[in-house]
Amino acid sequence: MNLDLYKKQALQKQKEHKKFLDGLKKKPPKNLDYIVQETHDEVFNEVDCLQCANCCKTTGPLYTEKDIERISKHLRMKQADFEAKFLRVDEDNDKVLQNLPCFFLNSDNTCSIYEVRPKACREYPHTDRKKIYQINHLMLKNTVICPAAFEFVEKMMKNISK
Repeated sequence: MNLDLYKKQALQKQKEHKKFLDGLKKKPPKNLDYIVQETHDEVFNEVDCLQCANCCKTTGPLYTEKDIERISKHLRMKQADFEAKFLRVDEDNDKVLQNLPCFFLNSDNTCSIYEVRPKACREYPHTDRKKIYQINHLMLKNTVICPAAFEFVEKMMKNISK
């Protein structure tokens, strides 16, 4: 998977993608959530995240208190020790990873805590959520990081113009 090519294409298409996503917000089709789910399924039948893992290498998820509780329990660590070892507080006052790539990313792009991974990781790249236009800014950002998000927006443009 050529990540540089995806990133380049995504950056070139930012204006076009933004215009399309803004249009969804202004006048969403009646069956938008259905089209989103169909498009999401279509994309993830073609894209294998294990070939990429760019999200785990370049962007750190936000850790909720529930995430911290669940993961530290799984790792048999005190929550305070887990936070001290892996997390920091960012400029938005969110708890995020101290370092990237993610400490839990294995060399084969699998996740060593997959079953208990943070909510943000489970939901990424957010291509299967209802009322998708509510996260336009995030979707645009994700198209530059995630080939699946890029493909999703490209296919949505085709599927909605049908």
